Amino acid sequence: MAYNFSIDYPWTKSPLIVSAPMMKITMASLATAVSLTGGLGFLAAGFDTSHLNKDLEEAAKLIRDHDPPIQSQDGVLPIGVGFQNWGSDPKLAAAAVKKHVPAAVWFFAPTHLSDLLPWAKEMREATAQKTKVWVQVGSVAEAMEVATTLQPDVLVIQGSDAGGHGLQRSAGLITLLPEVAQSLGEKGMEIPLIAGGGIVNGRGMAAALALGAHGITMGTRFLAAEEAVISKGYQGEVLRATDGGVSTVRTKIYDVTRKILDWPKAYDGRGIVNRTYQDHIAGMPDQENIALYGEAMKQGDEAWGPEGRMTTYAGTGVGLVTKVQSAAAILEEVWLDCEKALCQTSKTYYQKAEP
Repeated sequence: MAYNFSIDYPWTKSPLIVSAPMMKITMASLATAVSLTGGLGFLAAGFDTSHLNKDLEEAAKLIRDHDPPIQSQDGVLPIGVGFQNWGSDPKLAAAAVKKHVPAAVWFFAPTHLSDLLPWAKEMREATAQKTKVWVQVGSVAEAMEVATTLQPDVLVIQGSDAGGHGLQRSAGLITLLPEVAQSLGEKGMEIPLIAGGGIVNGRGMAAALALGAHGITMGTRFLAAEEAVISKGYQGEVLRATDGGVSTVRTKIYDVTRKILDWPKAYDGRGIVNRTYQDHIAGMPDQENIALYGEAMKQGDEAWGPEGRMTTYAGTGVGLVTKVQSAAAILEEVWLDCEKALCQTSKTYYQKAEP
């Protein structure tokens, strides 16, 4: 059943396209560009909220300066903010959100799911319920626990094809999404579902909608957005890589070499295979790999690539990302291709025979 997101997000088009919050990459320029095109852009706060107030001020200015003005609810900034809850302070985050009320907050990767209860309380109180609570989950069990205890406004269902961090043990969207939808339905729960993980184009969006999603989120596709804050070396690898099920891998070594060691144990990250990973599986000690990573950081864009060492998070859909485009062009292309795919499928397989 369709869900009308325009009630809470009046500037959005249907089906909803969301830009996933990617730390240090999806900042004010990209988030606002997505929302100004009719999607919902999320600014990434990550696990360090010290710059959130400044980032939200920048986004607010971009929205104010846009002509024509974007339609949004009174006093609500028409973007979202994504948090990695394991490393963030809910009170500090709530202070920034209270000043620049975003349309939504996206919770991801708490140490324990119960940790999200004070987060939801802080956000709802800080914004007088104006900011909607989105929660990313990667299993049926997580979805049901969050739905029962937190009553989120939206569930983001992340399949195992997603780039960046996710549960080490999870299913792809083709089975995960329908089972979550079925389980919620059996309990009489009606919560909109946003599908993510391996979706980079209109055909992927059409498939997600057929599986029961009410909208989609993309991360890897927006790594090739003009507005993304991303090095040329990183972006070049996203455009180069093909056959994403082979050229990307789930591992913890990319966190180890960057010395980000506090992720909850259930999580790892999917990135493009490079020399850091190859040396790791060949038995290189972590300390040596860390030292080489530190040296690579001095090399600029040359440090990316199959023989490079810089972390290149991307999902299995990376082989379908072949060019850099504006966020607006990405959204319009995905909407158009989704419509074509749905219409063609219906016409091919379900058109009634003429008498």
